[in-house]
Amino acid sequence: MALIQFTKNHSDHSTDKGYQFEFFCDRCGNGFMSEFKASATGMATSALRAAGDLFGGIFGQAASSTYEIERAVQGPGHDRAFQAAVEEAKPNFRQCPKCARWVCLTMCWNQKRGLCYECAPSVETELAAAQAQITVDQIKEKLQTQDLTKDIDLTTEAAALCPSCGARTQGAKFCPECGKPLRPKNECPRCGTKAEAGTKFCPECGQKMA
Repeated sequence: MALIQFTKNHSDHSTDKGYQFEFFCDRCGNGFMSEFKASATGMATSALRAAGDLFGGIFGQAASSTYEIERAVQGPGHDRAFQAAVEEAKPNFRQCPKCARWVCLTMCWNQKRGLCYECAPSVETELAAAQAQITVDQIKEKLQTQDLTKDIDLTTEAAALCPSCGARTQGAKFCPECGKPLRPKNECPRCGTKAEAGTKFCPECGQKMA
């Protein structure tokens, strides 16, 4: 028998009714399904099984025997069908001479270089990807020099949820759901100085505590 190709990247969907195989690209996983080929033995087996269902006896025994033999051994019919399926699928694939993987022509084969895109990446694709990545890197670098927190109170103790109703505070001073103040009661509303609970006036600026 000739050298077997597509040994790793195919699935056998054959049944007792016939033969069909699916071949996959080693790089992207795209597949090609071969045309279904009816099995002469399978058709005869089905006919014998149908006769066995009607009449029983020797017909049913013959059908069962033929079916079990075909499933266990597969036989030359299966081998011929697989070889024909390989020849049917091959125009959709190329085997890379560098990495020896079978890849699809539509997505993974560099026709200009005669290699798969893994071994000979597309210059245009790599350039586009590099430009996009560098753009993102430059955005991040330039953002480092920008003050994006100038309108955010970074010193007052923040609360993610309102202690009264549990709603999200959204960075507000008062709860957007119930309207209650979100700042701790022991913090001066003018200068932000923290004081003991129950303090009536700020020890730092004299402001009346809330």
